[in-house]
Amino acid sequence: MAQETIFLKLGGSLITDKDKPYTPRLDKLKDLALEIKTVLDSRSEMTLILGHGSGSFGHTAAKKYGTRDGIIDPKGLQRPLGSVEDYWHGFAEVRYQAAELTRYVMQTLLEAGVPAIPFSPSASMVSTNRKVTSHNILAIRKALEAHLLPVVHGDVAFDEALGGTILSTEDVFAFLAEHLPPTRILLAGIEAGVWADFPARTKLMKEIQLSDYEKMKAGIGGSASTDVTGGMKAKVEEMFALIQKNKGLTVQIFSSEEAGFLTRALKGENVGTLLSG
Repeated sequence: MAQETIFLKLGGSLITDKDKPYTPRLDKLKDLALEIKTVLDSRSEMTLILGHGSGSFGHTAAKKYGTRDGIIDPKGLQRPLGSVEDYWHGFAEVRYQAAELTRYVMQTLLEAGVPAIPFSPSASMVSTNRKVTSHNILAIRKALEAHLLPVVHGDVAFDEALGGTILSTEDVFAFLAEHLPPTRILLAGIEAGVWADFPARTKLMKEIQLSDYEKMKAGIGGSASTDVTGGMKAKVEEMFALIQKNKGLTVQIFSSEEAGFLTRALKGENVGTLLSG
């Protein structure tokens, strides 16, 4: 089989209880790690980069401090929580919580026998208005050459325009795609896919082509839980922007609540909604 590069995101709603602050879903993480291990062992032609959301870890602190909006108010207005120092304190707290969840993810991967290594955006990425402009991609290339699984995640980052901000996993994927072009991007969460009638959830769209998206996007809703990086509509639009830049790229949005769905998606089956050019 031909070599393919896959970016896989485990959504924050999937690996944490998003309605209970700082609560990982450890049993789910273990199950997902075992599925990843099984597929990696059986598909030597697959290059995988794993990302995960922050769920009830990063989003809780991020909402309190408005970190994604920036540390420096570009309009010079008074921020509601007081001093700039307060906002940098929040920046550090979001970083700490993001790292805590990554520790749980790494623990389950290593216990499943997956040699994974984390690459935290806060330690290596600088952005401008939340677009990554600087990163040492060589370290991730070296990890892949050593047959290690690189793990990235939603995290804070220093930003040339905003002082500091939060980069979503999708923001990180967008940068990595410029240097390590993926064949497929898989976004695993708790929603079965993209609904034409959210929140009623009676009409699941199995495939959306770029040319059809503008006609149907009015029905795509946001997120049912707190999510400072935007809901489903934002994710779909971010992914179509990547599809436009990367010829042949497809994106699948699906649920991994049920055992085996992640395995099926990694092997190429459409178990949710497929986005294509």
